[in-house]
Amino acid sequence: MIQIQRTSTENADFLALVKELDAELAIRDGDEHDFYDQFNKLHNIKYVVVAYLDGVAVGCGAIKEYSPDTMEVKRMFVPLSQRGKGIATAVLQALETWAKELGYAKCILETGIRQPEAISLYKKNQYRITANYGQYKDAVGSVCFEKLL
Repeated sequence: MIQIQRTSTENADFLALVKELDAELAIRDGDEHDFYDQFNKLHNIKYVVVAYLDGVAVGCGAIKEYSPDTMEVKRMFVPLSQRGKGIATAVLQALETWAKELGYAKCILETGIRQPEAISLYKKNQYRITANYGQYKDAVGSVCFEKLL
């Protein structure tokens, strides 16, 4: 059974998963990695969840305020060996629940065109593609999504 723990960016399991995520993204993003990496720093993130399966950290995600009514989903990751078990959906739903509890009306996020499994995840969870926002406005490698909570 998947267990979700609310935590912070100082959580060791979260930091280990983010290190794996960054290594995977460096390969997928190729020459564009530095552009995307600058927007994935942890210093402004206050809300983190880590998923555990039999006591082992198997996924993570975070939310940070984008505007007074909107949270941005960040740092979503499940290691390749753990994919297909519903972990990412559990993490995403936990983040949405937390955002609602905090009084936010919407979640937005950005993912890359080179991450088809992420695109499928968000579509499966009722996120709709929207115009690229903020720093991703002119990024041709980005796909942005939103969901009303």
